[in-house]
Amino acid sequence: MRDLEDLCRRLNLAPPAGPCPPGHEFPLLVPREYLAKIRPGDPRDPLLLQVLPQPAEDMPTPGYTPDPVGDLAAQRAPGVLQKYAGRVLILPTTSCAVHCRYCFRRNYLSPDFFDPGPESSGATRHPVRQRLRAALAVLRSDPSLREVILSGGDPLMVDDALWASWTQDLVQIEHIETLRIHTRLPVVIPSRIDDRFLEWVDVLRIPLVLVLHANHPREIDGALEEALAPLRRRGVVLLNQSVLLRHVNDDAEVLAELSRRLLQVGVLPYYLHQLDRALGTAHFAVSDQQA
Repeated sequence: MRDLEDLCRRLNLAPPAGPCPPGHEFPLLVPREYLAKIRPGDPRDPLLLQVLPQPAEDMPTPGYTPDPVGDLAAQRAPGVLQKYAGRVLILPTTSCAVHCRYCFRRNYLSPDFFDPGPESSGATRHPVRQRLRAALAVLRSDPSLREVILSGGDPLMVDDALWASWTQDLVQIEHIETLRIHTRLPVVIPSRIDDRFLEWVDVLRIPLVLVLHANHPREIDGALEEALAPLRRRGVVLLNQSVLLRHVNDDAEVLAELSRRLLQVGVLPYYLHQLDRALGTAHFAVSDQQA
């Protein structure tokens, strides 16, 4: 779903008013599988609030910046970041299947933000392949690196065939011990965990950690449980990170139920984050005292 008025019609909500849609610089994007979980006619539905553009997004707020976690300053190569010893973060793509309104990278989800370099110009340009090649060069050159973290965007937007090809080279680097993937796709599109993805997991020769991103217990349903079951059988470590969000999950009972539902589907609650102060997200903030 990319059209705000269409979304409102489908959910029986009042259409937005004003000369331009709210949050227009970060356009609406909602998978239909996720849309089906939202209660029609409820403008305060906690799943809806995560994806519905709000006028508050266009109001500047002191202390909220385009790059709140210092990604640009941490680059070792285009889309290859290091902030901690022993691990490197790779952003193969800035694309995602859902535009969560609180996203801390919402202000630079474009193919050009992490410049892939001069060789990328013209018809041969493929930023994903170039970033992954650059990442392998960094990994080979630094024996102190032991863990590779894939983030984005969402790394599961990348085709499984490309992952299979890249990880064949990755596992040849002797000092790399673990691959970690941070993804929201299985939550919003459970069918993304398909046979091709499982085939890739089967041939991966290093431990795999999959960090999901669910914020509310209603995001965890039978479709997600079914998608995760074959990963559990393959020994994939399943973790979850959540963001504390005003009017979404800023309630102890909701968070407790979220933890229970995660454990029921074999996922360990891992992180509860305070909001990263990205420009356009201040209306989601929960005070440290309340947190």
